[in-house]
Amino acid sequence: MRFVKRGTVAAALMIGVSGCIPSNAGRVTPAQQTLPTVAPGTPPATEPQGEGVTALPSPPPAWEAKRVEPNARSVAASSYIVRPGDTLRGIANTTGAGTEAIARANNLPPPFPIRAGQRLTIPGGRYHMVGRGETGIAIARAYGVDWSRIATANALSEPFILRAGQRILIPGDAAPRSAAERAAAFQLDIDDILTGGEPAIEPNARPSPAVTSPRRVLPSTAAVAPPSSNPGTLIWPVDGRVFKRFGAGDSGERNNGIKIAVPLDTPIAAAAAGTVAYVGTGVPGLGGVVIIRHGSGLTTVYGHASQLLVQRGQAVKKGQKIALSGDTGYAERPAVHFEIRSGRTPVDPLSRLPRQ
Repeated sequence: MRFVKRGTVAAALMIGVSGCIPSNAGRVTPAQQTLPTVAPGTPPATEPQGEGVTALPSPPPAWEAKRVEPNARSVAASSYIVRPGDTLRGIANTTGAGTEAIARANNLPPPFPIRAGQRLTIPGGRYHMVGRGETGIAIARAYGVDWSRIATANALSEPFILRAGQRILIPGDAAPRSAAERAAAFQLDIDDILTGGEPAIEPNARPSPAVTSPRRVLPSTAAVAPPSSNPGTLIWPVDGRVFKRFGAGDSGERNNGIKIAVPLDTPIAAAAAGTVAYVGTGVPGLGGVVIIRHGSGLTTVYGHASQLLVQRGQAVKKGQKIALSGDTGYAERPAVHFEIRSGRTPVDPLSRLPRQ
């Protein structure tokens, strides 16, 4: 997939804070989309797809493929006396609360043992029943609430894959929105992709294993299994000069990674072996983006790419070429935006990379 920068001098003045994922007030952000890449040699399309790039048409990302019908049911806080033969799932079905929410409220460890006569606290709230193929991002958009709030309220953890029939708590006073309101309000970010980007699967199903070739594309309806091996020592994605560092910038903006200056079309290497979690242009400010999951909850992010050479669900090796550098998104010069996340927390890449 090839991206072509189409910025102007005026646009360049607007993007002086491109060392972070910036506030988008008063800016035109890239289109909300996931664009699968193609094998090298495929000619680019000419139809513009978002700010500053052209890209090949693609099927919708997982969060666009399955429409979510807001079905949240309000449940009053109460208690329940366990009867002989009861299961926690059965109690959840009876009360309308989520199985995991009941387990958390009563400090029940997996596999959630209960006994007859036990009094359980049933936490109140509004619970959405997850349908097959629904993603956390799509659920959040349906209710007009940030997915990060839902993930926190439900104490979700790796691998962040929902199950059909699961009831999740919708926090606060979130209410269903129209499609137009959801489109206007939705801003995709990296945390959304990592914690709410996989489609829900059946309770006893397993996520799909990673594929080894960019020519074999997993459908957007397939949840991808995260890697389990320890990533080991990371390598630099490119050889260049760091011109924006991690943390607060001079203007107060937050940079969740580093910016590395390199010539256009410099090969970008995977910092460690892993599985591609996202490829596209949907993250505001970052242009062409690749996100790779590694073992031990580690994730790396590569932005401002001009060409993407891998697919979602593809297994990549340490040092493998995954993209070419560019000046897409809000880049003020040819560069690579590079992030490392431990779980949901951004960490300073310079603390994990070898000294240059």
